[in-house]
Amino acid sequence: MATRTMTALMKACEDLRDGTAAEGVLGVAPTYVAAPATVAEASEVMRVAAERGLTVIPRGGETRLDWGRPPAGCDLLIDTVRLDRIIEHAAGDLVVKVEAGLTMERLAEPLAEQGQQLALDTPLPGSTVGGTLATAAAGPRRLLYGSGRDLLIGVTIVRADGTIAKSGGKVVKNVAGYDLGKLLTGSYGTLGLIVEAAFRLHPVPDAQAYITRTVADPAGAHQAVQAVLHSAVVPSAIEVDAPAGGPITVAVLIEGVTESMPPRGAEVARLLAADAAVLPDPPPWWGRYPDDSTLVEVTAPPTALTEVLALTAGDTTPAGVSARGSAGSGNWQVGVPAETPPAEVAALLARLRTALTPHRGGAVVRYAPEAVRDEIDFWGPVPALSLMRGVKDQFDPAHRLSPGRFVGGI
Repeated sequence: MATRTMTALMKACEDLRDGTAAEGVLGVAPTYVAAPATVAEASEVMRVAAERGLTVIPRGGETRLDWGRPPAGCDLLIDTVRLDRIIEHAAGDLVVKVEAGLTMERLAEPLAEQGQQLALDTPLPGSTVGGTLATAAAGPRRLLYGSGRDLLIGVTIVRADGTIAKSGGKVVKNVAGYDLGKLLTGSYGTLGLIVEAAFRLHPVPDAQAYITRTVADPAGAHQAVQAVLHSAVVPSAIEVDAPAGGPITVAVLIEGVTESMPPRGAEVARLLAADAAVLPDPPPWWGRYPDDSTLVEVTAPPTALTEVLALTAGDTTPAGVSARGSAGSGNWQVGVPAETPPAEVAALLARLRTALTPHRGGAVVRYAPEAVRDEIDFWGPVPALSLMRGVKDQFDPAHRLSPGRFVGGI
């Protein structure tokens, strides 16, 4: 049976080989690895996988392949490395259409030559377009430009049975079927294989400036963030860094024409305080995840900043916990050291979720070491879980795509 399955897969995809333990997804090794070079080839290999009842997991740049829970199975790992073309760059329309295996860095280069950008920060180098969408990853500038879900105007996927499905278009005003893009963004590969995406672009600003200030406590950070948010400055990002045992730093990014930088920078410095510094380059921590093992993503309105920072630096907080993220848009990352006992990680998660409930916020574990995984609830309460399960049943009736990776075991 194994030989017949491999023969069928090889007919569908020229680049097919046996999987190895080193390619395992959180310890679950793939039986086969396929790297389709075209959308048609991806469709055919997915069709064969469906016929054979194989579980399938997509792989991009492997920068976030260890996010979420381990899969229930991995018969076939589909590597998108060969799906790496820029299909079309309509510079006049500020739109680009690309294949999912293209890295964000390689995409940025030709766009910059035309004075344009996909304003979607990716904290991990080597991230692919597909992986960035599948995990809903974004960075500091989501405050001004939005996330991948906001910038995506069209998407092509291969469904579980091999059918190619498209939604949206390659012009900004065409939003027909845009909900498919929203469904796929952040779905962890559980609804389909993303193979192409079209995005709206923005001009590269003439100049940037970073204004930073160290504050005494969480209340000071909240006051500084709110002052900038409620001003007429229009920042591109407002970030906060709260390292374990260290001072809290607030940093603001402004972008625009060169002539506007001095007065706008001075105004942000005035809002933050007299000792704020205006710098041409970002601080070293800007746009990076905390440097720890368990990574928790917190989402809540910016008004929850005081509670988030207080909980990550309080007397009951495990030693070494740090927090960092987009205070302006209400997206933070909490890093918990690897040596923290699982019970303490679970207790911290519970306290975060309780504190965020009045704000209608949440705390989701993106990555956790093996010793912690079985002791924690990765996702927390999910009111829409029954609806999400219904969507999963419609897109993947046999539950073969990234099984068990997502919320509720989807």
